[in-house]
Amino acid sequence: MKKLSFIATISILALVSVPVAALHAAELKVLAGGSMTTVLNELAPQFERISGHKLVIHFDSTPNLIKLATGAPFDLGVVPIDVFKDAAAKARFVLPTIDIAHVGYGVAVRAGAPKPDVSTPDALKKTLLGAQSIANLPTSAAGAYVTGVFERLGIAEAMKTKTKPQATTGQIAEAVAKGDAELGVFLVNVLMAPGVEIAGPFPAELQQELVFTAAVAADTKEAAAAKAFIDYLTSPAATAVIRKMGLNPG
Repeated sequence: MKKLSFIATISILALVSVPVAALHAAELKVLAGGSMTTVLNELAPQFERISGHKLVIHFDSTPNLIKLATGAPFDLGVVPIDVFKDAAAKARFVLPTIDIAHVGYGVAVRAGAPKPDVSTPDALKKTLLGAQSIANLPTSAAGAYVTGVFERLGIAEAMKTKTKPQATTGQIAEAVAKGDAELGVFLVNVLMAPGVEIAGPFPAELQQELVFTAAVAADTKEAAAAKAFIDYLTSPAATAVIRKMGLNPG
């Protein structure tokens, strides 16, 4: 009898917990790296459905995320780790951070176009110099790294006239798909889009992965809900989506 009573009690508590959770549903303001747009746009509705919380996500480049982090209130960030190189921005978060995903750089061409060789530094250099135009987002952390690679290859000046800066990460692949740019040079996951194909990743000597890390805002009033979202991003369901979108979890 005691066992049955215990089970009955647990069942009642489970039923009661649903409306209680709903009563405490939070609206979370999230700062996120632009290159996480497709991932978070797919994961956000799933989290909202199972948690009852609502997410309002602002996607942006690293310099703008730093400005936002040191300005208006927010609840958590899922941002490039470069954001934390800024002392003022770093102070707005509860540390340590939790790494959510990491991804390397590559080159994309319009779907159906011949794929150039980018397997070695010399091959990548030749491909870049031979391209008529290149789509990139120079103002982002990822774009800054790409510019650094141009410098290491000794072609920075030549790339200035070939580069077609885009306003958002999503426009990089779109420019290539439309034929407005011959190559897209950016994070691999951003280049995985309709109308384009990956020619290849950067060669190992020039490759570096950008890490997207998460942390709760120091002054949020919704710390528990913010942490719940970060926990969700490390769950098996979320990591499966992260992999599908071309990034590596953690």
